Amino acid sequence: MDKMQKRNADVENVRQRPAVAPRVDVFENEHEYLIVADLPGVKKEGLKLDIDDDELKLEGTRNTSEPGALVAGECRAVDYRRTFVVPEGVDREKIDAELAAGVLRLRLPKAEALRPRQIAVRAG
Repeated sequence: MDKMQKRNADVENVRQRPAVAPRVDVFENEHEYLIVADLPGVKKEGLKLDIDDDELKLEGTRNTSEPGALVAGECRAVDYRRTFVVPEGVDREKIDAELAAGVLRLRLPKAEALRPRQIAVRAG
């Protein structure tokens, strides 16, 4: 083994994890905004949601370590990252998140004052 091969053998082999933006659908109705994000393989412990000012950050980690020897592998470890601008009028205290079967449902309710309402008319 020459010097270059020995030096390369002593260097730690580090594989970087890819970071990708998850696919999302965003819906709006009179009560809320709903963000539906595909996060296959992400568990609750691997999911982080932060809101700061008008920015909502979503970060998820999918690990692929399973017991046993890998025979064939097409799925790999990946980090999901996505940032959203939170519209004005969202009630931040009532934001709700649910992760089930690799799908995140993030509900951003509109503040009561901004919701459409019907105004009663009185006869005089």
